[in-house]
Parts: sequence; structure tokens; C-alpha cells
Amino acid sequence: MKKITIAIDGYSSCGKSTMAKALAKKLGYVYVDTGAMYRSVTLFALRHQLFNADGSVKTKELKALMPEIHISFKLNKETGLPETYLNGELVEREIRGMEVSSHVSPIAAIPFVREALVKQQQAMGREKGVVMDGRDIGTVVFPDAELKIFVTASPEVRAQRRYDELQAKGQPADYADILKNVQQRDYIDTHRETSPLRQAPDALVLDNSHMTIAEQDEWLLSKVRS
Repeated sequence: MKKITIAIDGYSSCGKSTMAKALAKKLGYVYVDTGAMYRSVTLFALRHQLFNADGSVKTKELKALMPEIHISFKLNKETGLPETYLNGELVEREIRGMEVSSHVSPIAAIPFVREALVKQQQAMGREKGVVMDGRDIGTVVFPDAELKIFVTASPEVRAQRRYDELQAKGQPADYADILKNVQQRDYIDTHRETSPLRQAPDALVLDNSHMTIAEQDEWLLSKVRS
């Protein structure tokens, strides 16, 4: 079977990363978590005090520091899954917390941040045989991808999943706060000026609100085969 590019877009906390990782592992493809890339830039910005008191970004300072931000993915030999590194440091746990979640949308809306990361993403997927998930993969990064999936689920379902995930990791979580964050991120992601979240005309829609992971995986594999 010839190798293709698979673009998975959709709303936050839809489980895009989990499904993309599992799919890449089954197919022997390279997996790129673009959301983790934006989260890594956000973590860098938080560590360097690049947010104003109102939550806006100190864009001039961030732009000057962008050349110092290096993001890479390394395979965890025990799990067989890729993990995110920021300037050589494993940050997989740090980028998944609520502090990063509540600051990532304004970072992801900055044109020079998107431009820098899109270039990296396109370089990673040049050889095909790649599964990439994010907000603009099928519309901006790989508009010619052979398979495009757009993932959605209700905000309440997504907030509950995020809550359960944080609880399982032993991290503090409040359902009401998470639901508010999910709704805010949806609004920012769909209304930003640069590369807003939207369904590509040729994308297949996957509403996984009431699907099991096994059902979802089987649906994805059937689309890859066809």
C-alpha cells in the first residue's frame, strides 16, 4: 500500500492526538503532534514571563526569542509513542497542564508563531507516511493530503474527557473551569485571523461523542484502506 499523508483536524480535547498516535503506530507512519508544538511555545513563553497581566502576549519579545525555541519528538521505547522535547528537555507532562491549556490559544493565533511552526511541520511531512493532527493541517499545512479527517464532539463530552484525564494523572481539575476553557478555546480557534479552525471541503467528519476508542480506530482504518 502506497504511503499517504493523513491530516486530522478538529476541536480541542476531541482525542485527536490519541487517535493519531494509535493510527500512526498501526500503519508504521511518523506521528507529529502539532498541538504539542504550540503548547511548547506556550510553556516557553510562560517560563520567560512573556504574558501580560491581562493574558495577552508580549509579541515583540516572543518574536525576538523564537529562534531559541527548538521542538522535537523522540520515541519512548517503552510505550512506542513519541514524546515532546523543548530545547532538549522532555516536557510532555508540563505542556498538558491547565496553565498551558489556558494560555495556548493566544499563542497559536500569532501569525509569526504559526508561520514558523507550519514550516517545521511541512518539512516533517515531506516524505509522506505521516499522520499529523492540529487545527489547520488539512487547510494550511497539507491542503493536498490524501486523507483529511475533521473531528468533533460536544463541549460537555470534551470537558469531561479532559477532567478524567487530569484526574487520572493526579493533577488538580475542576469540571466547570475546564468546560469554560474548552468553550473559550473553541471561540478563539474558530475566530482567529490567521489559519482559523475550519473543516476542509474534502474532509470526512468524525463525531466521536458517543464512540468507543475501538469503534473510532476501526472507522479510521476503514477510511485509510479506502
